[in-house]
Amino acid sequence: MKIALIGYGKMGHMIEEIALQRGHEIVSIIDADNLCDFDSDAFRSADVAIEFTTPTAAYGNYLRAWEQGVKVVSGSTGWLADHEADVRRACNGEGHTLFWASNFSLGVAIFSAVNKYLARIMNAYPSYDVSEVETHHVHKLDAPSGTAITLAEQVCAELDRKDGWAKGQVHQPDGTVEGSADVAPNLLRIDAIREGEVPGIHTITYDSEADLISITHSAHSRRGFALGAVLAAEYTATHEGLLSTDDLFNF
Repeated sequence: MKIALIGYGKMGHMIEEIALQRGHEIVSIIDADNLCDFDSDAFRSADVAIEFTTPTAAYGNYLRAWEQGVKVVSGSTGWLADHEADVRRACNGEGHTLFWASNFSLGVAIFSAVNKYLARIMNAYPSYDVSEVETHHVHKLDAPSGTAITLAEQVCAELDRKDGWAKGQVHQPDGTVEGSADVAPNLLRIDAIREGEVPGIHTITYDSEADLISITHSAHSRRGFALGAVLAAEYTATHEGLLSTDDLFNF
């Protein structure tokens, strides 16, 4: 399979390494300083482009890739609020293809399945209040993380007592704390911590006067995310439309 890379930071390098190990060919690498390479025969030859950039750049990258007839796999977060409707229209009505996930890790996919199942059980026990904490490296731009939002939305879909999520406290690397722990009782609070080079930790907690139940996923490195992105590209090469890890992992 021929793969183009959009974004060539730590994730891009790791995706390249894994893709080559799995016998794929990297035909084009695009970063902020060579956006003109979208309009190239090398890029157009790609079966799939794998995109890991920033919240502000992602949607524009999708449009550039689609203009060249190239399918996209993306792990960029933070763009949904402004462009979700546009992306759905492009994929469902205009023939474009995007495989998007806030997290490509197999472990997170399993964790998500457990998260939904636990929330379904806890719907019958309103004495437990639910909250979430996510921890990531200091370079992450968005808070809460896309994965944290996805997990929270899964919980809210199962709990009658939660109508949505709300941003709580954000603990910055310098020790300052932004935001507030006080949110409406019908909302699930997501707190964020930024420290060191943490690849990603997500914890869902159900707390009551009697006891506390929590589930946690902790990534050891970014390698699991990179492998999942390549697996998603392999899947996307033969599928179309708006795709997700629910299509790739059947739990």
